[in-house]
Amino acid sequence: MFDQQITFLYASNLTQSSRFYQNVLGLELVLDQGTCHIFQVAGAAFLGICQCSDERPSSSDGVIVTLVSSDVEGWHERLVAASAQVDGPPALNERFNIYHLFARDPDGYRLEIQQFRDPRWAPPT
Repeated sequence: MFDQQITFLYASNLTQSSRFYQNVLGLELVLDQGTCHIFQVAGAAFLGICQCSDERPSSSDGVIVTLVSSDVEGWHERLVAASAQVDGPPALNERFNIYHLFARDPDGYRLEIQQFRDPRWAPPT
């Protein structure tokens, strides 16, 4: 078992992306490394946003950052109020038994906010 988890994403504008993750999603900035900002998502889970250099991958396709919450509706309202790009209202995905929504961050990364409806999923303790 690992002690912590960090997902890193590139940002074309670190200031703009950091504002989104702090002000819209309400994540706490726990480490400012200058060109990388690390936010705490939950417990020992973190999201790092780094200013991209010329070697940035050409596409953000294929990356989904999933944030688990029991208040998907509330997050939808918050994202819409912040004029974030939201793909539509929350919906039930019967195949995976989740209630979720998709949105995009300022650099086009796909965010999923979801609630597990499957009783086999153990909530964090």
